Amino acid sequence: MKNIPLTRAKHISIILISVFSVFLTENQLLAQEYKIKTIVLDAGHGGKDGVTRGAYSTEKDVALKTALRLGKLIEEKMHDVKVVYTRTEDVFIPLYERIGLANQVKADLFISIHCNDMPVYKQRYISGYSRNKKGKKVPIYKTRYAKSTSTKGTETFVSGSGRIDEQDEAIKRENASIFLEDNYKENYEGFDTSDPESAIILSLMKNTFRTQSLKFAKYIQDEYVSVGRINRGVQEKSLAVLARAGMPAVLTEIGFISNAGEEDYMNSEAGQIEITTCLLKAIQAYKMSVEI
Repeated sequence: MKNIPLTRAKHISIILISVFSVFLTENQLLAQEYKIKTIVLDAGHGGKDGVTRGAYSTEKDVALKTALRLGKLIEEKMHDVKVVYTRTEDVFIPLYERIGLANQVKADLFISIHCNDMPVYKQRYISGYSRNKKGKKVPIYKTRYAKSTSTKGTETFVSGSGRIDEQDEAIKRENASIFLEDNYKENYEGFDTSDPESAIILSLMKNTFRTQSLKFAKYIQDEYVSVGRINRGVQEKSLAVLARAGMPAVLTEIGFISNAGEEDYMNSEAGQIEITTCLLKAIQAYKMSVEI
């Protein structure tokens, strides 16, 4: 094993202690300075990416309707917050462009809205019988495709640890302006993303995004539960739309479009009001928790 010079080890230790000191002893000061100013709302799918459907509606349309309604509600109730949409009409937006937009506008929250669906399964069944040349009765098999229509509930996802390294470039890009400052070495102690010390800081930043994403996701699920929705929980998954987020980011499944009752609920005026109100309250709760 290569020996790390003592001065180097001390340097790393000092940085670690300094970073944790900032989080532990100056948390209140940082919270007072940090504000949720920009929220990006992403209506899932769109355009040619819109095959998921229920009995009479499509996921892409329900997601767009919900995102637009939520955005309007945020603007009405949270005057200090700017809302940015990844799409406002039925168009296809690549996943990397969705999160790329959020990184570009320096969003403080990214919320991707989707409808859940059950997978189609193949089932072989006997449709009747015939007789062979010997007169023996033999079954006639056919195949049908179906999906569960009873599954329902809400769940919210954050980017899983399997894709957490994809945040590196976004974080480095956000910090690139550091090097434009004349005295960046003095101001940031020579912050360099290729150095071991800086790698530690980068890792801590990624962990912060994950932690805050999980926190926000729980607020969302708690609000769903408060109005009687079935809670399928907060989960971590390797979702491309969230992987490169340079901010807390979640994907929320507002209901199963494959379930007739939930499809009706998500398309109804009452359902839309309830869903968007839940999301608004979650945003307000999260905002209050990080700003106080």
